[in-house]
Amino acid sequence: MINEFNKLFNQNPNLFIKKTFKKGETLFQENDICHFVGFVIEGKIKISSYTIYGNEVIYSIINKNEFFGNNLIFSSTPKYKGNVVCLIDSIIYFIFKENFIKILIENKNILSNYLLFQAERFKELNSKIKILSLNDARERFLYYLSINNNIIHYQSITSLAAELNLRRETLSRLITTLIEEKIIIKKDKYISKSNTHHLD
Repeated sequence: MINEFNKLFNQNPNLFIKKTFKKGETLFQENDICHFVGFVIEGKIKISSYTIYGNEVIYSIINKNEFFGNNLIFSSTPKYKGNVVCLIDSIIYFIFKENFIKILIENKNILSNYLLFQAERFKELNSKIKILSLNDARERFLYYLSINNNIIHYQSITSLAAELNLRRETLSRLITTLIEEKIIIKKDKYISKSNTHHLD
């Protein structure tokens, strides 16, 4: 979809606002009104907030070739539920609601890819709901591992704990236990299922 958006931008730059951001830069703050659909050309961003105890809750990670704000902008209360922050240097197209609708109507390939993106996001949301419904930390972690094709790439234990809605200390102890039981292997920033053990 990036090629289609770049082509459109070259043909009609008035449909987009193109911006570049540095790692750690905040695009929007919690409760800001969403005025645009964002499309990540390069980079990665996260949408997160903090509990009263200072624990980060990650709502979403937006990667290259993905949208954000696309559901908010059509809602009755289009406010960001968390801070939108760049995890790495990023290039983003911002598109006003009316222009976004115009693009979808006039470009069949973009519409098709957008609907696919929405379907995949819906599946991810269902998986996240199931993860959070699992009370046992071990069961929650192993389910998360299974839906990620038995390999997890993470930035830090803290960020992974936030993704799983677990305390960092709880997740750290659990990972140590699963390594000792030869259920998982941890190397660099990857955790994978051990080939010598079944997760069930």
